Amino acid sequence: MNCRRCGTPLEKPGDYCLTCNTANADAVVAEFETDRAHLTLLDEDDVVGETTVTTRPEEGERLSEVQLRNFAGRVADEIRRKRPDTVYAAGEREPLRETRAQLHHEFYRVPDGGASGSGGAGERDAATGGGPADADREADVTPVVAWVLDRRGDRSLAVVETPPREKIGGSHSTLIGDRKGRKAVQTVAEHPHVKKIVPGPIDAGGTGSRTGLRAKATRAGANGNVRLLLRDGSSVQENRIVTTAMDRETGERVREDLNEALRDAELQDA
Repeated sequence: MNCRRCGTPLEKPGDYCLTCNTANADAVVAEFETDRAHLTLLDEDDVVGETTVTTRPEEGERLSEVQLRNFAGRVADEIRRKRPDTVYAAGEREPLRETRAQLHHEFYRVPDGGASGSGGAGERDAATGGGPADADREADVTPVVAWVLDRRGDRSLAVVETPPREKIGGSHSTLIGDRKGRKAVQTVAEHPHVKKIVPGPIDAGGTGSRTGLRAKATRAGANGNVRLLLRDGSSVQENRIVTTAMDRETGERVREDLNEALRDAELQDA
């Protein structure tokens, strides 16, 4: 593959061109398995390349901590070569989490089963009149990549540059669940389409839970905002989340992202 701007040959498809300082891929879709990660490189709605990073667990066991860190490091290095605006990821949680921790890119978790769920290529054709070219293009990619292509319009949502700790405010400053409660709110605050989190009052009259603190982003309202429901024992707290979404549909996409992040943080049942 050559650079789309200056024509310089690239070592790998989608690499950032150091000759003319041009990105040749604006997004990377990473699909993780236990022993490999398949990367699909996108430039707008076009697939410009693919690559696979593999590792080998010892004697068929799951990756050790060192192997996991090294595997994720190799995947992160491949992504850095592209300098994408956005990374989408799906699959095995442990290598996905470790790779995410090693990167500083805008990072989205594709919901489990999201690729075969609502909003796929067929629904888009029915709703927006997408033609045969769209169907042919998506027939050649994995369900995860098809899901991402279907939602590239989320790039129109404003990205909030405010540091996560400065997004938390309101008249109630106490959070239930102590350290885990703070972790849940911090996880939500790190999302690029969350503008503000307003903690609500604590209701101590709920049904008791034996699973420790659980967190869930609830259905989006008509204005695109959602609620973060924290439950710890018999205490329940509903926190308002102000997003950059403009309606219920885009708010639901943010909600899906938030719930995936909370599952990754082990604050939700898988």
